[in-house]
Amino acid sequence: MGMLTGKIALVVGVANEHSIAWGCAKAFHEAGAIVVLTHLNEKAEKFVRPLADSIHADLLPLNVEFPGELENVFGFIKEKYGKLDIALHSIAFAEKDDLHGRLVDCSAAGFARAMDVSCHSLIRLAKEAEPLMVNGGSIITMSYYGSEKVVRNYNMMGPVKAALEASVRYLADNMGPSKIRVNAISPGPLATRAASGLPEFESLMNTAIHDAPEHRLVTIEEVGALAAFLGSDGARGITGNTEYIDAGYHIIG
Repeated sequence: MGMLTGKIALVVGVANEHSIAWGCAKAFHEAGAIVVLTHLNEKAEKFVRPLADSIHADLLPLNVEFPGELENVFGFIKEKYGKLDIALHSIAFAEKDDLHGRLVDCSAAGFARAMDVSCHSLIRLAKEAEPLMVNGGSIITMSYYGSEKVVRNYNMMGPVKAALEASVRYLADNMGPSKIRVNAISPGPLATRAASGLPEFESLMNTAIHDAPEHRLVTIEEVGALAAFLGSDGARGITGNTEYIDAGYHIIG
């Protein structure tokens, strides 16, 4: 019996086998949960479908910018399982020109889109999850150290992730009476498809390896193990937090 046996877990944001979200989905499955995955579009489906099949997961389309798709995912879960215990949100997006430029030069439209996809989608997900978390539950999102300190070349995503972490705290307060916990995980730099869009990302990884107390990067499996714990009953007293998992990099000035 795994620590998540009998739980239903939704994982949003798997793009391929290197995704942080995939590390979490695997960990949920290995801990005994039934997993539901989403894919962004038809192009992404060919990469995600084999992963879903390997853990016997349902796979549904979800682009949070398309009206009705998020509601359809939760409607499917309600009809098939009648409840939800864990929802993992691992979505972030910014236009390339805004991401690669200075914050002061970003467009209003680009900033609004990044906030909608990367932050407000968590709020919408929480709203849909709440009535299905009949026995309480755990909502988890993914942040980054650039939310609280300036990380050169992280640019516009820094304020967006700061807003995400603030949203975690307010959602934790809103949903606490329903015994729904809301937390963020803040991994160090990882070689994912999303991260590869950051300028000079290889330099960022090398700096993390050099400066982190453990002198290494963490793995998606390690992030998954933390997510599985946060989704378990053993973490029922933990909410509103940003949990770092970065080989200690965030403690270095």
